[in-house]
Amino acid sequence: MKKFNPLILLLLLAMLLLAACGGTASEAPADNTTTAEEPSTAEEATAEPEQESTEEPMVEAPTSNLTDGCVENYDETVDYFPEKTAVSHADGFIIEYFNNYKVVTVAAPWLGAEDSATYVLVQCGTPNPPGYDDAVMLDVPISSFVSMSTTYLPHLEQFGLLDSLVGVDFASYAYNPTVQEKYAAGELVELGSGATVDVEAALALEPHVIMTSASGSADFDTHPKLQEVGLTVVLNADYLDVTPLGRAEWGKFIAVFYNEEAQADTWFDEVAVEYEALAALTANVEERPSVFTNTPFEGTWYMPGGQSYTALLLNNAGANYLWGADESTSTLFLDFESVFDQAADGTYWINLGFVSSLADLETTDARFADFAAFQNGTVYNYDLRTNEFGGNDFFESAAANPHWVLADLIKIFHPELLPDHEFVYYRLVE
Repeated sequence: MKKFNPLILLLLLAMLLLAACGGTASEAPADNTTTAEEPSTAEEATAEPEQESTEEPMVEAPTSNLTDGCVENYDETVDYFPEKTAVSHADGFIIEYFNNYKVVTVAAPWLGAEDSATYVLVQCGTPNPPGYDDAVMLDVPISSFVSMSTTYLPHLEQFGLLDSLVGVDFASYAYNPTVQEKYAAGELVELGSGATVDVEAALALEPHVIMTSASGSADFDTHPKLQEVGLTVVLNADYLDVTPLGRAEWGKFIAVFYNEEAQADTWFDEVAVEYEALAALTANVEERPSVFTNTPFEGTWYMPGGQSYTALLLNNAGANYLWGADESTSTLFLDFESVFDQAADGTYWINLGFVSSLADLETTDARFADFAAFQNGTVYNYDLRTNEFGGNDFFESAAANPHWVLADLIKIFHPELLPDHEFVYYRLVE
């Protein structure tokens, strides 16, 4: 039997060690670059290398809407409209809120309109949202405004925004003393209206928003010519809202362009509470005096429909509107004879238009003297607040303040319910 040679064992061990060292050497880098030190534990092996953060610090969410200036450090997770409003009475528009923009939709910009009008109001200093190619997009809060209707002016005043007013259609239509002062001081530009609107003057103003109404007729509407030159025009359809509180709530529509939702809510809540309290006074009156409205124009007597804005006010004031059984919300086109047949014995006659006295009324048409209301001296007009330029505040602030109108009407029909009320818009025609 041969003896085992220890040299052979040593040779085998040496070969195994060389093989092991050769494997390690083949995995080493071939150049002079260095590699990061390998983690010493399994936990460290799964940890990602520490890197310097490039993210902006979290922005503190605002507690109120920004009514001046723009966002400086935008954070898409922040709600930039913490003060939101909801539409509770108006039928003509809706407001939808997103973190940095709001979408305002006017259902029907004019009577019979087939398409709605959409406005995307983006918080200044934040990016425009995608997907609104057919909408008018603008930054808010706005700081300059052109009012093409006097019904927008009281809201600007109520929210302390008259300083932003830079233009009107016709200054002579305005009753508001501050507006008249601004015009006299050269701080307001008249643009006119309709197809003859002064486009060059509008362009020179560079207003953030021109707000106007529309009829759907190219012969009378102002907005097509202004839109053609790239001006931002917003269509306000307040006049289409039938209910008194619904029409007043369009003040919120104006407020959202200024981020003034908080002010708008406070104001409208007060109006609604007062209006509903007044309406409750007449809800159960035993006698409802009969009433009719208006005077003929060029042979046609334009009488409010039985479910119209005016009819609803008269009903809330505790009156029996003589066309109250009619189901229309629009205007009725009547002749003198049909009105006389229905209203000859009516107790009250209101809303006569441009009439200063009973003598003036009779001079216009001698047949007016045959109405019982004329003979009994129960004729009232809405021209108590007018100015030397022709502005009538009833056509300016009444829609924004239906509680004042209602109080006047209750004072006419049921004076015992409001013995201390002083007329705001109405006066007895003598």
